[in-house]
Amino acid sequence: MFYRASLQAAAALASLSLLAGCGLLSGSDSDTDQKIVVGSTSSPSTLDPAAAWDNSWELMRNVFQTLVSFPTGTTTPEPDAAENCKFTDATSMAYRCTLRRGLKFSNGERLDAEAVKYSIDRIVNLKVKGGPIGMLGSLDRVETKGDDTVVFHLNKSDATFPFILATPAMSLVAPGDYPKDKLRDDGKVTGSGPYLLDSYKPRVASEMTKNPDYKGFANRKNNTVTVQYFKESAQMVAALKKKKIDAIYRGLTAEEVVSLEDNKADNDGLQIVETVGADIRFLVFNPKDEAAGKPAVRKAIAHLVNRDELVAKVYRGTAEPLYSMVPKGIAGHTTSFFDTYGDPDVRKARKILTDAGITKPVKMTFWYTTDRYGSSTEPEFEELRRQLEDSGLFDITLKGEPWTDFQEGFTKGEYPVFGRGWFPDFPDPDNFIAPFMGKESVTGTPYMNKEINEQLIPSTRQESDRGAVSKQFERAQEILVEDVRLLPLWQGKLYVASGEDIGGGERALDPQTVMQLWELYRKTSW
Repeated sequence: MFYRASLQAAAALASLSLLAGCGLLSGSDSDTDQKIVVGSTSSPSTLDPAAAWDNSWELMRNVFQTLVSFPTGTTTPEPDAAENCKFTDATSMAYRCTLRRGLKFSNGERLDAEAVKYSIDRIVNLKVKGGPIGMLGSLDRVETKGDDTVVFHLNKSDATFPFILATPAMSLVAPGDYPKDKLRDDGKVTGSGPYLLDSYKPRVASEMTKNPDYKGFANRKNNTVTVQYFKESAQMVAALKKKKIDAIYRGLTAEEVVSLEDNKADNDGLQIVETVGADIRFLVFNPKDEAAGKPAVRKAIAHLVNRDELVAKVYRGTAEPLYSMVPKGIAGHTTSFFDTYGDPDVRKARKILTDAGITKPVKMTFWYTTDRYGSSTEPEFEELRRQLEDSGLFDITLKGEPWTDFQEGFTKGEYPVFGRGWFPDFPDPDNFIAPFMGKESVTGTPYMNKEINEQLIPSTRQESDRGAVSKQFERAQEILVEDVRLLPLWQGKLYVASGEDIGGGERALDPQTVMQLWELYRKTSW
């Protein structure tokens, strides 16, 4: 994982508090009295991996296994259910995994090569709309060789395929409990992960206990974990202060983060750990719209948006300005938009519009979702409107819709300009460029660029050394700057708030920003 200095400082402070006599570090697979309660506003939409391409991954990472995964501190996939995995050819078109010995699911079924093939084939066959089938475009077929070896044959070079296998969407399921022709909907889970799901109440709680048969990379530092789901973050923070829960992940507002950090007197006994997030926010311009389709209009907006003010006023330092579609902490990150457009400049924006024959304020409608990215989205767009209208060059109307309606609208191409967020599937620059390109762009707005689609992305996917592809992605970002079809705004930070008696917060987030609950533990007193 990619850490900031503040995260390291938090760890150091935790060490100092121990020396002062607060407690001793505790937690390993031998501890049996560790019980942790975590609060979150992010409840699963499904318990079936074949339908999961969303925040359901939070729970799945902890109750299922994948062939490879991202242990804390890593940026490339490492074995989990597999003993080892590797490409067997120089073109990255055949990926072979050999399983650990003695794996089994919680219902007693063997986790062998056939179970792996069944799990992946099931995703392909079910083709759940909005599900992870969209991640398997390069998969041709899955072959088994004996009980412990599986080979993934690809239809094109794809060095990112191991990263895809590491996502919770590729969780391995027990064939006997997961029908091949429909989703499982009984509210139960049969996996081989670090924990067993003892009970689940939608939007209320998930209760998990340590899986005695687990064989994988996770060093579990607690015995039992309960995740309580809250509708409102204020209720969640109140529960933390009253010690009804031990930690919080997902859902803290900027105001709550600042309050927890600054108001020490009101938050005695609490701590907060910060790390760099890989989630990003950006604007999407629809080229079919009369105004948004004009490069001069898009470039003028790029000259006017003040990211520093946006982050300071709306997010109060809980996010940071982003000048590249590839965020800080990911290989290939640049500051290409700042390098080209620099600090906000009304004169430059006016000149671009005037040179294009545009002399009157440009009327545009900006759309945003009211319930997907938190309560700060509306004030974020109000601030964007203020910045553009204060220049005298734009007349902006704002419209918001609930996510379901919003998603339908942008997919149909109805919005001229709209805000999107992106939570990466895996920590690779490919996942911040490729999803937005081509006819099937996840923005719902096709973005065709021959150099990116036919040269840069295919060439990078032939390279298994992901550190060797930065040049290609830097070039891709130069093209994005020239087009301004996408305008990056900010990159989020992640926070884990907890009582001072809880350790492991600084290690609890993997590179996919998914909570690894096994890292949390309760410090024992002297």
